[in-house]
Amino acid sequence: MNWQNFKETLLNNPNLHLQFQYANSKLIDPSFHITEIKQAPITSVDCGGVMNKWTEIIIQLYEPDGEQHERSMQVSKALSIINLVEKSLPLDPDAEVKIEFGNAGFDTRQMLPADIIIQGDTLLVDLRPDAVQCKATGRGGSCGPVSKAEKPKIQLINLAADANVCSPGGGCC
Repeated sequence: MNWQNFKETLLNNPNLHLQFQYANSKLIDPSFHITEIKQAPITSVDCGGVMNKWTEIIIQLYEPDGEQHERSMQVSKALSIINLVEKSLPLDPDAEVKIEFGNAGFDTRQMLPADIIIQGDTLLVDLRPDAVQCKATGRGGSCGPVSKAEKPKIQLINLAADANVCSPGGGCC
């Protein structure tokens, strides 16, 4: 999901409560904070030797210890944080969105918003793990370096073996 689509969904639902599901039936505690929004330009070279460029927007969520909230923040509060960030850092509308989260029972990782669902008065962002991929096979190639065309072989001739050539002590000179 790109940033523009993600943000538009938030803008269309400012009065709902924002909640994130990080595993089947596991919700981030309602006391979560949006601690950081990062824009990460990525430049890489894949196993086929091709350079790739893209940008990611990473929203970092934090579950504080000891805080108790019955309800999660409203989408409007998340939008106020986004607006504050965008005053200093214009976010690329085509960037891929990732949500970074972890807690005592779930190792920190970046996940993709697979779906955003309205459930009553809650806007639920369903997170799924990002998968490792081979960009070369995605382009229809094979994983690994692109094979180069084999150079044509030429036959070398030993000119010294020619009988018409003078040699030392051969009496031709």
